[in-house]
Amino acid sequence: MGTSITIRDVPRRTRDELAARAALTGRSLQEYLRAQLIELARRPEAEVLLARIRERKANTKSRLSKERILSHRDSDRR
Repeated sequence: MGTSITIRDVPRRTRDELAARAALTGRSLQEYLRAQLIELARRPEAEVLLARIRERKANTKSRLSKERILSHRDSDRR
């Protein structure tokens, strides 16, 4: 069984926007927020992700330039 979370002092406009988004996807606000929280927890924080990248670069001695990285990224977009 899952754990309950209570969030207090959510502005009415914020609640209304989230409820509208939930309705657009055919879910209740609770279902929508649950899915959003699960997705949020799956993604690492930016600082953690950058630390992982720096560690991987240090371990592999990677020396690719920004231009080369962007070139690789864009090569399949042409």
